[in-house]
Amino acid sequence: MPGPASVPGGRAVVLGGGGSTGNAWLIGVIAGLHEAGLDVTGADVTIGTSAGSTAAAQLAGTTPAELLEAVLTAAPPPRTGPAGPVAPGVGRPANGLAADYMAQTQALIDAAVDAADMRRRMGAAALGRAASSDGAAQARWRATVAARLPGLQWPQRRLLITAVNAQTGEPAVFDRDSGVDIVDAVAASCSSGFAYTIGGQAYIDGGYRRNENADLAAGCGRVLVLSPFGGRTRHPAEWGMQLAAQVEELRSAGSRVETIFPDSGSEHIFGANAMDLSLRPAAARAGYGQGKALAGRLAEFWG
Repeated sequence: MPGPASVPGGRAVVLGGGGSTGNAWLIGVIAGLHEAGLDVTGADVTIGTSAGSTAAAQLAGTTPAELLEAVLTAAPPPRTGPAGPVAPGVGRPANGLAADYMAQTQALIDAAVDAADMRRRMGAAALGRAASSDGAAQARWRATVAARLPGLQWPQRRLLITAVNAQTGEPAVFDRDSGVDIVDAVAASCSSGFAYTIGGQAYIDGGYRRNENADLAAGCGRVLVLSPFGGRTRHPAEWGMQLAAQVEELRSAGSRVETIFPDSGSEHIFGANAMDLSLRPAAARAGYGQGKALAGRLAEFWG
């Protein structure tokens, strides 16, 4: 597996997880920045986690404007309504099952002694769910992910996609040299409902490695982090999973770091509603507005 980005003086974009609405918001922010003259899709390295891995792979194959248009013009699905808070990623139980899933994973977090123990517990639980499935769940999930991507090839620019090995609890990072198809890498990074198998190894959501995984940008001169969850975490602060700890590490090592969170006027789109597909257009519009408004301030930083 690849190590940190290690692009001395380079630029990194970090796309965090946040469900379906988080994916739409990420696309909106980048499209808004682009419209206002700030193109961050040419970063030396892009780091995608969970829903952010989907956005990263989508942006590698088409323009921000085209992706935004696709979100805004998609046929509106029936509104599902709040289903309780959601965990990182998009490959997880939806609707009424989400609240139960959230309670189950919170119990695993509460029982863990540290982050490594938490990952092992999450992996074991996901393996159990996979074992009780009908066996076709993985194929369906892979087809769903593939349908979301405009291309099935890794980009030439460096793209890192995070996951966690469900069998060992060890963090995993995929790139074009990993020997893993980009569809499988994204499917693994977004897999919270069950463990996703690649080459005999099973993986779960990359958000369990660290919430945004911005630390993988170590060595880059400038790091732009987009976090649909606003830097929040369900894990104890002493574990250092939260974005604030990652930013502090990067800045201490000499990186300049900027973060973008959903504004207070759009917070209702996330959290309990993060898997409501009918809210994707609203999330994308909110992100687009933020991107356009922030482009001027970020221009000097991005250079």
